[in-house]
Amino acid sequence: MKRNLIRLGLSLMAVLFTAIPAFAQEPAAQSANHNSGLGYIAAVVGFAIAAGLCGLGQGKIAAAACEGMARNPSAYNRVQLALILGLAFVETLVIFTFVVVLLKVPNP
Repeated sequence: MKRNLIRLGLSLMAVLFTAIPAFAQEPAAQSANHNSGLGYIAAVVGFAIAAGLCGLGQGKIAAAACEGMARNPSAYNRVQLALILGLAFVETLVIFTFVVVLLKVPNP
């Protein structure tokens, strides 16, 4: 068992060390008119995933707050404050993602 593990480790190291020169090459020069639009697609997909998951998080926050207020109506003010803070933090993540998308999308 130990011998097989050592062989596997040495084989893995040999493969990784021989792959290093492949990553040392300089990138090929791109033409000035090469604009495939993949940057825009990646930005839209990334923003859609972030917004969708933040929407799910906001729904979970609201559900937990409603459940907490239903179980203990006298704690309404404290639960409402935690709800508003949680929703603000989640929405801030969406806004930050939008700003990053605007800054990182390649200009035409």
